[in-house]
Amino acid sequence: MKLKMFAATLFATVLLGACNGESSDVDNSVKEMDTEDIKELVSEYSGNKIKEETASITSRQLIVTDKEGKELAYALPEDEFFVSIAPYVNQTHPCTNHSLTGCQGEMVDKEIDVYIEDSKGNVIVDETMKTPANGFIDLWLPRDETYNIKMEHEGKMVESTFSTSEKDGTCITTMQLK
Repeated sequence: MKLKMFAATLFATVLLGACNGESSDVDNSVKEMDTEDIKELVSEYSGNKIKEETASITSRQLIVTDKEGKELAYALPEDEFFVSIAPYVNQTHPCTNHSLTGCQGEMVDKEIDVYIEDSKGNVIVDETMKTPANGFIDLWLPRDETYNIKMEHEGKMVESTFSTSEKDGTCITTMQLK
């Protein structure tokens, strides 16, 4: 029984660590990159196109870890915030900072109607988006704003709010479709 509890605790620790993208040995120098290049790099990690490294993303940095454990940090755009949302029906996981190479959402390869307004009522997103193999919808939004979001899939819906300030996490896994 104790061995089963230890194994379950170890598994949960590894899973949560992979999802939260926390790092302990980040190169103190932050690399600068053009906005389009950093977005492309984030997309490649999120789409599982780069397999030799792991990557997580905070409100200000993309943190990449190579096979030897060396970490590099890349600055994100000053005016845009990355957020990854995993809507779900039955299963989710706690997450703060998104692991581009480790987080897994329930709704893989699903079309989700996404509608987002800023706090002034301006429509930011109004489209059907398809979740990739990781079950997340990746968005780049203006920083320091609060958003209202509505997501729909096969007659189920969720409405919520989230914000994009420096203190906010980049992984949202709390939106249950009902």
